Amino acid sequence: MAEASEGRISLLLTDVVMPGMGGRELSELFRARYPAVRILFMSAYTEDEIILQGVRVAEVDFIPKPFTVQGLRDKVRTLIDRNGAE
Repeated sequence: MAEASEGRISLLLTDVVMPGMGGRELSELFRARYPAVRILFMSAYTEDEIILQGVRVAEVDFIPKPFTVQGLRDKVRTLIDRNGAE
């Protein structure tokens, strides 16, 4: 989908644990192609399982599942506003 996009991609929202390719690996591939992309990880797993996937919650932008639409909107807005100031 990203390759078919003609516009700028500002944000990647990815689950940490997925079949085939984990969120960490996806984020690294994505960032190699889109260096300025913001990445937001999500997961319903415990922090121990997330760490096993190579993601340290304290070191990344993260939203735990389940979340509300408003919670996701607020997290994305905070991420965009913070990174826009950098």
